[in-house]
Amino acid sequence: MLQDAVYQRAGFGHSVPRGRRPAILVVDFSYGFTDPHYPTASDMSGPVAATRSLTDAARRAGFPVLYTTIAYEPGEVAWLPWLRKATGMAALIAGTRLVAIDAATGITPQDPVIVKKGASAFFGTALAAILTGAGVDTLVVAGATTSGCVRATVVDAVQSGFTVLVPRDCCADRAEAPHAANLYDMQQKYADVTDAADILRWFEAVAASSAPP
Repeated sequence: MLQDAVYQRAGFGHSVPRGRRPAILVVDFSYGFTDPHYPTASDMSGPVAATRSLTDAARRAGFPVLYTTIAYEPGEVAWLPWLRKATGMAALIAGTRLVAIDAATGITPQDPVIVKKGASAFFGTALAAILTGAGVDTLVVAGATTSGCVRATVVDAVQSGFTVLVPRDCCADRAEAPHAANLYDMQQKYADVTDAADILRWFEAVAASSAPP
């Protein structure tokens, strides 16, 4: 494609070197995004299932698994500019089912849940400190929505010093056009966009190389 040649000539789209201490971050696969009963959600069952295959594998290998959710206190809703633009998000009130992580992701009580107020999982949270403390060098980012919170998190992850991988089949959006466009752009500028099968093979390889003889 012509656009690929333009990006290549500009020096974009190179593969990133993968480290030896991965973690997986599952962005906003809460019921407010995954249960179509709610107006803020859509059917994300396929990406949720693919993501679970990665979180299960990460735990078996001893790699950190973290989740994020957006949750507001009632008194915050009227004052946050984002909620004036995206008014439906005001329904994501702390303590409600909408902000609980979908059990289909396979979340366990030991998995940290980062509560955020905006798009990026890094903004205003301790996520970077947690990942650094765990010795993480490569972050696998899955979740929703591809064009919103996933993208914002990927950009901030790179800016925080982490190599980033994005499995496309573990990401979901409310429409295909923004999903595809943002995957393309992340691949060119911020992350390696791959798939769950590739991540699984890599997890296995890293775990095997780290195992005692």
